[in-house]
Amino acid sequence: MEVAMTLIYDKKFVNRGFLIGPYCPIYGYGVLGILFLIGENTKDVLSVFLKSILICSVLEYLTSYLMEKIFKARWWDYSKKKFNINGRICLETMIPFGILGTFCFYILNPFLVKMIYLINPIVRLILFAILIVGYIVDNIISFNIMNKIKINIKSQRKDDTETIRESVIAWISKNSKLYRHITNAYPNFKIGKIINNKK
Repeated sequence: MEVAMTLIYDKKFVNRGFLIGPYCPIYGYGVLGILFLIGENTKDVLSVFLKSILICSVLEYLTSYLMEKIFKARWWDYSKKKFNINGRICLETMIPFGILGTFCFYILNPFLVKMIYLINPIVRLILFAILIVGYIVDNIISFNIMNKIKINIKSQRKDDTETIRESVIAWISKNSKLYRHITNAYPNFKIGKIINNKK
C-alpha cells in the first residue's frame, strides 16, 4: 500500500520497508496487535476503529523512536504535517489506520482465514516454514547491514528511507561475494542505484 502511494505521488518505485524483502513488517504487526488486543466477535465498530488508531499509533511511535535510537536515522517524519507528535505520528495517518484496522478486523482477516484453511494442511505447513525462515533470515541480514552502515547515515529530521536503501545497496555491492559473482557473470545486472554514483 505504501509503495503504491509513493509510486502514485512521486512517480517512482521505493521499497518502503526496513527489510530487504518486499514487505513492511510494521503493518503486519499492527494488524496482529489489533486482532489479538481487541478480541473476537465484537460488534462495536466505533470501538474497533478507535482501538485500531490507538494500537497502530503507539506501534508507529515506538518503532520510529527505537529505530532512530538504534540506527541513527528516520524512515519517516511527519514534522511538516499538522497535528503531529514529534514527527513520529500524525492525525493524517491515524485516521487511515483506524479505517484499515476496522476493514482488516471485520472483512480481510475472516476472508483470509477461510482461504488459508482451504489449503492442504501439509502444504500450509511447508509454506509457513518457507515464509517464516525467509523472514527471519531477512531480519538477520538487514539488521547486520544496518549496524555496519549506520555510522554513515545521519538523521536529517526527514524521511531517510531512500538514502538508507541506497546505502544498503552500496554496502551489498561492495561486500557481498554473491553480488560480485553475479555482476561478474552478468555485467548488466543491477539491484539499484549505488549511492557512490550519485551526482
